[in-house]
Amino acid sequence: MKKFLDDNFLLQSPTAEVLYHQYAKKQPIIDYHNHLSPQQIAENTQFDNITQVWLYGDHYKWRAMRAHGIAEYYITGAATDKEKFMKWAETVPYTMRNPLYHWTHLELQRYFGIYELLSPATAERIYEETSAKLQLPAYRVQGLLEMMNVELVCTTDDPVDSLEYHQEFARQGRALKMVSAFRPDKAMNSDDVVAFKQYIAQLALVVGQPITDFSSYLAALKSRHDYFHEQGCRLSDHGLEQLYVATYTDEELELIFAKLLNLQELTAQEQHTFKAAMLVHFGHWDHERGWVQQFHIGALRNNNTRKLTDLGPDTGWDSIGDFSQAEALAAFLNRLDKDNKLAKTIIYNLNPADNEVIATMVGNFNDGSTAGKVQFGAAWWFLDQKDGITRQLNILSTMGLISNSVGMLTDSRSFLSFPRHEYFRRILCNLFAEDIEEGELPDDIPWIGSLIEAISYGNAKRYFDF
Repeated sequence: MKKFLDDNFLLQSPTAEVLYHQYAKKQPIIDYHNHLSPQQIAENTQFDNITQVWLYGDHYKWRAMRAHGIAEYYITGAATDKEKFMKWAETVPYTMRNPLYHWTHLELQRYFGIYELLSPATAERIYEETSAKLQLPAYRVQGLLEMMNVELVCTTDDPVDSLEYHQEFARQGRALKMVSAFRPDKAMNSDDVVAFKQYIAQLALVVGQPITDFSSYLAALKSRHDYFHEQGCRLSDHGLEQLYVATYTDEELELIFAKLLNLQELTAQEQHTFKAAMLVHFGHWDHERGWVQQFHIGALRNNNTRKLTDLGPDTGWDSIGDFSQAEALAAFLNRLDKDNKLAKTIIYNLNPADNEVIATMVGNFNDGSTAGKVQFGAAWWFLDQKDGITRQLNILSTMGLISNSVGMLTDSRSFLSFPRHEYFRRILCNLFAEDIEEGELPDDIPWIGSLIEAISYGNAKRYFDF
């Protein structure tokens, strides 16, 4: 019987061990999509205790605690940090077979050298030990990133963001790089006309120009896109239920935007048309600048309206959606491609029923200009676990070229989440090793090891123009 979470965790053969330890483990990390705080990175924040760095903002853990019957008071409420940690420790033994059980103990091992299992019996000791280590200089934010051999982090930023903390961090001259990603979700969210009107006012203030019609709105957003590029941004990101495609004229868009300026609700078709037009403009700008565009599709968000009202978005009330993806995705990519304005593109899928759809769709738009120009992105969110990662890698392998994959990302709000790259790499190595052991791949360790290195790090280094 293998020991839990030892050096060969998830590696089921000597071949897998060689691939991981000799080829994957040593690779630096390019984390090209996360939700980390640029301010905390630039200011090299020091956390008072493990709750602050581990539980604040982590709705994966919050959902598990709620499912275990923990009151909201101990999750997002007014309980002390120590009380919240104790309730998480109470929950952890019941998370077995959920990836949280693996992640929790990987993070305790990799950052703090703690190999005990977290439970109510060990919680007090672990809380004190981790909180004490967090007071050391090496455990400030930048040190935590360096521990995991992170070469680059790419934060997710709204067009109105100043990027002041990216500038401040760049002036520090560290080997670690931080860049931004252009996330214009609010700029095309016409569902809430009041919030959208407020966003227009905020954008106008940032660009220092009045926004009185659709053309001036586009000009303002384009100036922000240009500004992000000047600050080193090289990719955009969109969180969508599905892609939007419509035919429209400039006059129609002006009429739709006039309704928004006047706080008039749009019809469903007008909302669809507006979002479709915005995506085309963003796509053209990304192509013009040589950026990578990322699309996260398939989430059904904000399902619990009572809790959404109490706690706001991104607090754990989202799930997998069952949207029809193929036709709109094909039409959107084709619209950009037929004008030769399709940027490098990554599609992340949340509904596993659509994995084959996405894996085959991207092959329609790879034109030989760049290896892996249009990619089926890494397993995302609810699929970011052993089964989900394995399925994504298998489908990518059989319907595309896994060798061109840009690998893993954390998609996280926690500075302790970087062992997720290790988790992915171990699964990746074990998959290749299984095929070698079964005679389905040649026993050419140097060549396959080079593919592992590329998927873990080298492909991302080549693909993104950071």
